[in-house]
Amino acid sequence: MRIAFAITGAGHLLRESVHLAEKLAGEHELTILLSGAAEEVLKMYGLYERVERLTGGKYRELATDTNQKFSYPITGRLSIGKYDLLIVTPATANTVSKIVYGIADTLVTNAVAQAGKGAVPVYMVPVDIHPGPIDTVLPSKLELSKCEGCDDCVAALVCEQGAIVAHEEIDLSKCIGCGLCRNSCPNDAISEGKVITIYMRDIDIENTRKLSSIDNIQIFEKPDDISDRF
Repeated sequence: MRIAFAITGAGHLLRESVHLAEKLAGEHELTILLSGAAEEVLKMYGLYERVERLTGGKYRELATDTNQKFSYPITGRLSIGKYDLLIVTPATANTVSKIVYGIADTLVTNAVAQAGKGAVPVYMVPVDIHPGPIDTVLPSKLELSKCEGCDDCVAALVCEQGAIVAHEEIDLSKCIGCGLCRNSCPNDAISEGKVITIYMRDIDIENTRKLSSIDNIQIFEKPDDISDRF
């Protein structure tokens, strides 16, 4: 199969989505589509290089909001049926709301719109699907309760991206999730993969419900549910 695989900027279910992309890339032609936020968040979680390794060659490109400018030429392939399937996982509440209200001003939302015009089925994994609390995983975080305020912050010194604001925080806009800071801090003050509980907003749950009523879009709760289709 020829599959367009879109990722948006959610941390929840992100690692599972990358794992699905890796599985499918071994068996199918996979074009990766990244929203602007997805580029940043994949780097925060140390997953960007794994996605990048899946690309290379015709119908195995890495398309982003940046390299597709404002006209998103690559999504035209969807409108003329060049792909058998479009997968969007994870899909943020922002992406879902735009699709529900017919807004196609990003690479991923435009891809969904063009898939509809080309009668290409769309599989989506929205992160806001059920009301109530969910557990999600954070990227790297400076735990101030463990930070000893060392005069020479080893974590800051080894960070090649300059992402550590010593004794204060990690600038996630610069972080690439390499783990050097975590491995270097003598006080174990850098955490990775910390689980927190967040609560779904009613408006986002309602938009997901509306999304499921759109022709050619099928909703899944997690990436593994899509994997079971192959």
